[in-house]
Amino acid sequence: MNLPLGRLSFYQEINQPDEQINLAKAALDIAQEEYPDLDPDEYLTALDTMAAEVQERLPAQRYPLRVIQTINQYLYDDLGFTGNNENYYDPRNSFLNDVIDRRTGIPIALSLVYLEIARRIDFPMVGVGMPGHFLIRPQFEEVGIFVDAFHRGEILFEQDCRDRLAKIYQQSVQLQANFVEPVSSRRFLTRMLTNLKMIYLNRQELQKALATVERILLLFPDAPMELRDRGLLYFQMGRWAEASQDLNIYLAMLPNAEDAGVIRQLLTQIEQDIY
Repeated sequence: MNLPLGRLSFYQEINQPDEQINLAKAALDIAQEEYPDLDPDEYLTALDTMAAEVQERLPAQRYPLRVIQTINQYLYDDLGFTGNNENYYDPRNSFLNDVIDRRTGIPIALSLVYLEIARRIDFPMVGVGMPGHFLIRPQFEEVGIFVDAFHRGEILFEQDCRDRLAKIYQQSVQLQANFVEPVSSRRFLTRMLTNLKMIYLNRQELQKALATVERILLLFPDAPMELRDRGLLYFQMGRWAEASQDLNIYLAMLPNAEDAGVIRQLLTQIEQDIY
């Protein structure tokens, strides 16, 4: 497999059972395509050091709220981590090395730092893919609390989550069970990559957008929307044969998709351009 070092390492990391994927390592592999000289071990060691310092501060009675308060004080008060509201769509907010160096990022990237510290101190937490804003929560029965890593580790209850959803959608929204279910490692990485994909598409950085789609397809090879998007990127880049292949596969998978007519028109245009 002829892949850049970061891509090859990413492939090797995700090519194992989901529960064995090292999220931090995979996230650093993603960053390594942007920073070829990046040393992932340097940042894994930085996370080890953070966790060790939190461990020293933990109270004797490790009640969930006390542990969360200890992590919050260390990350946000002592180290100065903060959500990047001023430049939310800066791609550096999605690269774990940048998030650690700059101490700022978007919700999912800051959540990853938090989760990695929690894992190292044996405080089980999971990511929660709530629409519009990624959260984390302790993995204990009936704890009923969520943590917003983007807003200084703010502790939320279910009603707070409902209020957040209502604000996002401008109407009352039922807090569905799947909104607060744990996110698998593959889904976590897909969400990180999707954020990057949208940033690059908005910037018309097509090669970088293509690289993100290719990595999502390593995670989920049969994802029809990603096959479509890769085909559309190939089309924009003038790679007609590859575009035709992906777009035809997409139509075979979803022949009645809402955009099927548009895709068929593009395929007709490709055939005219090729012949």
